[in-house]
Amino acid sequence: MPLKKKYEMMILLNEEFNDNELKIWVLNYAKSLREFKIRDISVISLGKKKLSYSIKKKMKGNYIQFNFSSIPKYLNKFLQTLKLDTNVFRFLILNK
Repeated sequence: MPLKKKYEMMILLNEEFNDNELKIWVLNYAKSLREFKIRDISVISLGKKKLSYSIKKKMKGNYIQFNFSSIPKYLNKFLQTLKLDTNVFRFLILNK
């Protein structure tokens, strides 16, 4: 059985989400993480913050942190869905 690794993922989202829309977006992605056999998911919303430079003509963004564990081969499939989402400005995944 392959080893699961722990990851931390930071996502920078469009600032135009209100609190309810942001919660719905996070819940949908947490559900999709489970479909990719990613477990032990925890989500931390770091709120809206000013950006150092504009991205897509925006100067603020919502920061969301996901902590989870997964087998590395399943992670690549999930990254493709993030790349296609127009609300995601940037994302970064780190090994814990």
